[in-house]
Amino acid sequence: MRTKQENRIVGSNTVKGPKVTTATYLDKLNVEQRSAVVHGIDSATTTHIGAPLLVIAGAGSGKTSTLAHRVAHLIVNGVDPRRILLMSFSRRAAAEMIRRAERISVQAMGGKTGAMTDALTWAGTFHGIGARLLRDYAEQIGLDPAFTIHDREDSADLMNLVRHELGFSTTERRFPTKSTCLSIYSRCVNTELSLDDILPTTFPWCSSWEAELQHLFGAYVEAKQRQNVLDYDDLLLYWAQMVSEPALAEDIGGRFDHVLVDEYQDTNRLQSSILLALKPGGRGLTVVGDDAQSIYAFRGATVRNILDFPGAFSPAADIITLEQNYRSTTAILAAANGVIGLAKERFTKNLWSNRTTETLPQLVHVRDDADQARFIVERVLENREAGMTLKQQAVLFRTSHHSGALEVELTRRNIPFVKFGGLKFLDSAHIKDVIAVLRWAENPRDRVAGFRVMQLLPGVGPTSAAKVMDHMQGAADPIGALGDAPTPPRARSDWTHFIETIRTLRSRSAIWPGELELIRRWYEPHLDRMHDDASVRLADLIQLEQIASGYPSRERFLTELTLDPPDATSDQAGVPLLDEDYLNLSTIHSAKGQEFQSVFVLNVVDGCMPSDLGTGQSQEIEEERRLLYVAMTRAKDDLHLMIPQRFFVHGQAAYGDRHVYAARTRFIPNAIVHLFDMTNWPPAVAGPTNAKSIGPVPRIDLSARIRGMWRSGAQNV
Repeated sequence: MRTKQENRIVGSNTVKGPKVTTATYLDKLNVEQRSAVVHGIDSATTTHIGAPLLVIAGAGSGKTSTLAHRVAHLIVNGVDPRRILLMSFSRRAAAEMIRRAERISVQAMGGKTGAMTDALTWAGTFHGIGARLLRDYAEQIGLDPAFTIHDREDSADLMNLVRHELGFSTTERRFPTKSTCLSIYSRCVNTELSLDDILPTTFPWCSSWEAELQHLFGAYVEAKQRQNVLDYDDLLLYWAQMVSEPALAEDIGGRFDHVLVDEYQDTNRLQSSILLALKPGGRGLTVVGDDAQSIYAFRGATVRNILDFPGAFSPAADIITLEQNYRSTTAILAAANGVIGLAKERFTKNLWSNRTTETLPQLVHVRDDADQARFIVERVLENREAGMTLKQQAVLFRTSHHSGALEVELTRRNIPFVKFGGLKFLDSAHIKDVIAVLRWAENPRDRVAGFRVMQLLPGVGPTSAAKVMDHMQGAADPIGALGDAPTPPRARSDWTHFIETIRTLRSRSAIWPGELELIRRWYEPHLDRMHDDASVRLADLIQLEQIASGYPSRERFLTELTLDPPDATSDQAGVPLLDEDYLNLSTIHSAKGQEFQSVFVLNVVDGCMPSDLGTGQSQEIEEERRLLYVAMTRAKDDLHLMIPQRFFVHGQAAYGDRHVYAARTRFIPNAIVHLFDMTNWPPAVAGPTNAKSIGPVPRIDLSARIRGMWRSGAQNV
């Protein structure tokens, strides 16, 4: 057991466990956690003193608890919660942080503090906070505050409309698809890089279309502005542009005495630009994260944000490292430290734990993906017999299709499982239909929403919908123009009811959240017509109404539900499981932040980890290393890294589907193999020595027999 901790930070100010006057609510924290909570807070003046703070929080080190205690400590010491800005990667994470801060404050102050923590209204995601600020400052920046927000699918649809209008959908050579175009656009915005920087490295197959893409993106931006819509990327882009003006940056930054950011390793360059503009001197700024868990480069995140944070200020940021792990055994942590210790650049830390064990994590060598699946199923069932539930076990993999053989084996053995990653609530068609009606009522110039809504009516196709939208486009009163528009000939019986519904929604005479009930009553006949499982989908719509009741207004509901949707229901889950226990299957990305008693990691071989698609540049290799580290640190007691001698890959280019041979991942070289227990499965067994010959086996033409069953009435068997 380590009795003294010291922070090991390369090239940064280091805070070494200062003597802290401990309040009762801080008693459960270790020395480093307590230092992070009280750092720079002058309880006499309730101000932040000294340099900005970077908390390097290792896996399982109590990051969420530490950040919640810091928020509570600010409130307890008199900071106005309305002047605290807390940004996390999901709205749910922010809500959990607020709940914890309230509990801690209650303990510290011995009374009700709900009023104070309820005032923590500036807590949410970067995108959610950005949307609120853009509405607050809409007049100063030339925005109509009634803008609506497109999700990714809506943005892709609008990109496709513009793509078609420019004639790029009928080019002689195949032009990039709408989703690829949106991905390129998004990457340029979030990384603050130009097209000629992005295309050669990330989308080389699209490089020949650079001029056309430049034209497309310009037209896409103009279309959004005409329709008064913003996409996800605009929420950050407009915010960043807004705070690039010194007067606005000072005004917005001056609204907050303390800015706290969680999961800073997952931010992109645009988010970093926003943060540094809000607090250019770093006063009152705290960021928390772990460079070793930066795994979202495909979303535009960059590990450079956290690595370069200390030097972004003068004086440099102070750094506190949380190294005590409360999740995993010492053996698992030793192996994980060994893997990440070979990284080219990182904040130096070594996770440690009081949970000692002699059981090393296993490197399991198997013949192929079929044996890999059988080994995992056997061990999972053995664990269950020993008292470990299926829910306490997880199988992790680099990409979704790696689990195919395992899913077949689990189904064959009747073992229930849930695979994480997939549809979100808003991705299901019926939910998107209802949200589109709301969005169109909120903003009649939203052409994508209008197209979707009108085509719900029988007899209305793209041509009819386009004519109506064109009729509305230049009108001062778009809804009035909708009523005057020529009725699509095949929609006469439904058109009047449709117009009445939209007018009622636009007038807001149906008091929120009753507007959703109004939409549901209008939509139910169309739901029955379009979907066989209408009753299941109707239950989703009722659930949507319940969700809506928790929001104060239609605008707030549309903004927050679009930015942070709940999980899928009917479109993803299908028939509910009869067994309440189930095995967890998950990509490593989806498992981040989770923990399980026993973890199996598939295909820990070169070609899968690192992925053969992620080995072009040094920074890509390093992110693959961090992925393995994240997977390993999900395990509490047992860890099995699977190494098949050959594995199945899906077709690429002209090679088709095939098996390939691979070696153990380069991230576990011989120098650290001693940190693992190596085993082969199945174990070799001697063949029988006295087997009897049964003679030649007769050849039977079963195909002919089966054909014969349907001739001359011979199918009675």
